Amino acid sequence: MRRPAFAAGAAAMIAISLAGCGTTNNYLAEKKKTVEYYRIFDIKTAVPKAAIIRAASDGLGRNVNNAQEATPIPRSAGVPEVPGRFELINPLEGSKLAALVGGAGTLGLQMATCNGAVWTAKAERKVTGSNRLDLTACLFQYKEGYHLDLYAVFVKEEGGLFQISRDLANSMVGTPEEWTEKTFLDVIRNVNAKTESTITLLEAQPEVSGTPWLDSIDAPVKK
Repeated sequence: MRRPAFAAGAAAMIAISLAGCGTTNNYLAEKKKTVEYYRIFDIKTAVPKAAIIRAASDGLGRNVNNAQEATPIPRSAGVPEVPGRFELINPLEGSKLAALVGGAGTLGLQMATCNGAVWTAKAERKVTGSNRLDLTACLFQYKEGYHLDLYAVFVKEEGGLFQISRDLANSMVGTPEEWTEKTFLDVIRNVNAKTESTITLLEAQPEVSGTPWLDSIDAPVKK
């Protein structure tokens, strides 16, 4: 079979055909972009935390093959007045190794932590066009309900001759951004569907238009 050779030849021919275009250098330049997504939802409810945790876990499971989940023991008695918030840390900060993995245009080895959360989940997925996508979920309980913090980071590869094959793969299985958005929405949509809660989006990057988390769990993700 000659398909690999044909594909390589086709990519080369397309690159040559772009040679006279002003966008050629930008399309063929190889780039790596670190992309971060996060959402913070307020979930006002009197539902027990076990029900919220189950709904969030089931929503996450719709998009990941495996996840590391934990229900930490509270560090202090009683439910706090104010919910916690996820934090970003670099475990190598200040070390010589940090200088090697960091640098301009990167975020280094950045991780999300969930100190004080009643439920945490970490999942990773190999996505076409990305080295690896890491996702962290933190559920913080407080007097009026819960905060659900969702964070994802991935390094997106763009440009070069392989961009043509990436575009083809993305058209079939979706981009890292689309998978991240769907995972976030499925988690909070399942909480909305399975519990009596009033859910509000407090913070987001990138910004979200409308209230898609209030749609049906099987509603499509708008591009």
